Amino acid sequence: MASKPGILTDWPWKPLGNFKYVIVAPWAVHSIYSYAVYEESERDLGYFLTFPFLLLRMLHNQIWISLSRYRTAKGNNRILDKAIDFDQVDRERSWDDQVLFNGILFYIGMSTLPSIYVHHLPLWRTDGIILVMLLHSGPVEFLYYWFHRALHHHFLYSRYHSHHHSSIVTEPITSVIHPFAEHIVYFTLFAIPLVTTLLMRNASIASFAGYVLFIDFMNNMGHCNFEFVPKWLFSIFPPLKYLMYTPSFHSLHHTQFRTNYSLFMPIYDCIYGTMDKSSDTLHETSLKREEETPDVVHLTHLTTPESIYHLRIGFASVASKPLTSKSHLWLMWPFTCWSVFFTRFYGHHFVSERNTFQKFKLHTWVLPRYLVQYFYWRREDINSLIEEAILEADKNGVKVLSLGLLNQGEELNKNGELYIERNPKLKIKVVDGSSLAAAIVVNSIPKGTTRVVVRGKLTKVACATASVLCKMGIQVSAVCKNDYEKLKLGLTEDFHNNLVLSSSYDHKIWLVGDELKEEEQSKAAKGTIFIPFSQLPPRKLRKGCFYHTTPAMLIPPSLENMHSCENWLPRMVMSAWRIAGIIHALEKWNTHECGNTISNIDQVWQATLRHGFRPLVLVASPMPPN
Repeated sequence: MASKPGILTDWPWKPLGNFKYVIVAPWAVHSIYSYAVYEESERDLGYFLTFPFLLLRMLHNQIWISLSRYRTAKGNNRILDKAIDFDQVDRERSWDDQVLFNGILFYIGMSTLPSIYVHHLPLWRTDGIILVMLLHSGPVEFLYYWFHRALHHHFLYSRYHSHHHSSIVTEPITSVIHPFAEHIVYFTLFAIPLVTTLLMRNASIASFAGYVLFIDFMNNMGHCNFEFVPKWLFSIFPPLKYLMYTPSFHSLHHTQFRTNYSLFMPIYDCIYGTMDKSSDTLHETSLKREEETPDVVHLTHLTTPESIYHLRIGFASVASKPLTSKSHLWLMWPFTCWSVFFTRFYGHHFVSERNTFQKFKLHTWVLPRYLVQYFYWRREDINSLIEEAILEADKNGVKVLSLGLLNQGEELNKNGELYIERNPKLKIKVVDGSSLAAAIVVNSIPKGTTRVVVRGKLTKVACATASVLCKMGIQVSAVCKNDYEKLKLGLTEDFHNNLVLSSSYDHKIWLVGDELKEEEQSKAAKGTIFIPFSQLPPRKLRKGCFYHTTPAMLIPPSLENMHSCENWLPRMVMSAWRIAGIIHALEKWNTHECGNTISNIDQVWQATLRHGFRPLVLVASPMPPN
């Protein structure tokens, strides 16, 4: 929002929320219907293609978003290093409003203008395309330059354009984040070539679609925050420097504010003396920038098929909220199914997220594998992918790699020990995060608790937690003989009395892992607190009971570039397994934490607090009513 919002700031359909798409629905349905039932002489191909064209524009923008986030995470050719936050993501989630606005105006124009001008346009007219190019280079670029300069006057800037400049580090969709009033003027400017060709009777479907896609492409390119326009291009044809801007050129406008006002052609900045003197230098340095080498890597994987959209490089608005099943994503089922099929053959990890903390560079790498593939595929195939990532990180000089989700399962790789056995000369430290996860579980138990029960599949975290609780004098109950014997192995005889075998359901504190049965939850007393020690959260089936998150903590404000949620965790919350790798690097611990190794839990906990991570305040929440 601008600092002093003016009139026509909000979009007219803002109260509709996600139902705003119904605005174009009548026209879209009518265009498809008329093309299907009308005789060939009455069909209007341009009218029919308008709706698919709107979808194409949305796809085009999304490709730019994903590409930009991927490239800026890797670091090569990145222009600005500053962080993006949740406020920017929330502010820019309405980028599709501009597409809807244009679509509505196109439909209105085809419905109201004389049919002689807008109906039955040919696919191609060369003279019309040349006219569009000339009109854009002259009147559109010239008028935009002066309008843009006017927007930077205090009166208009504070009421309108400051909303756009709230984003210092731009993303492709930043290009269309403007108040509604600005978009009215922009559409008027961009309509000059289109309306002129209509009146001159040399318009075509290609000139309309091509011009709009050209504007989208250049807008996205200018705000993508990575440079890819080669320097040799301007050496071969020097005048091109004044006819086409670069991402670094426009990035300076968002950092300097009073330079580089041009739309896409820097010639007007050159003529009127507003070109930033560092434009060429920034372009060259950005092109020379190499891929970033992180200090810490968190290696995770996909979960449900829909989780591909929850990645930071997926849908920005979806990734900025905890992972849940969303009904509208069912519309994407063809691509979802294709992605699951594709990951059957594509096996290389990729960079999904980049953060910084205390001068440490943090990366999140994702294996393109889903939960179902971990459960039903050959373990050796999964282990090979994980080992490949560890070896690459080691080769690149990464200090610590933490294993997230199922990448450190006991049955899969003995809590990561398999990779140490195979590669005894590793310089990188492999961390499974069990010590911090156990510390979080222990410190999540309410004060005054005298007994707890452990249910579900036992893990290294469960055994470490039970051992600490028994030593604290808290009675720990196991539900079956095998679990009891496994937990007993981690205790000295002095504390065996605090471990009991019991199938009672009257405990108020349940420590739960994977494979917690629904019938067990149904027998829990009202007010029971479920505290997971697993990576995957239990299903919330009971009203009147409380469910903690999986082991996690609030991150310190100094941890930068956080604008997506880690799986199902809330904003600004990070899993114990991911934090453990960061703490391991900060403390310079020169050991692996994997296999049967458990670090000093209290030492890990105190180090984590010392570096600014905090326990979740509202860790328990009751089931909402139906």
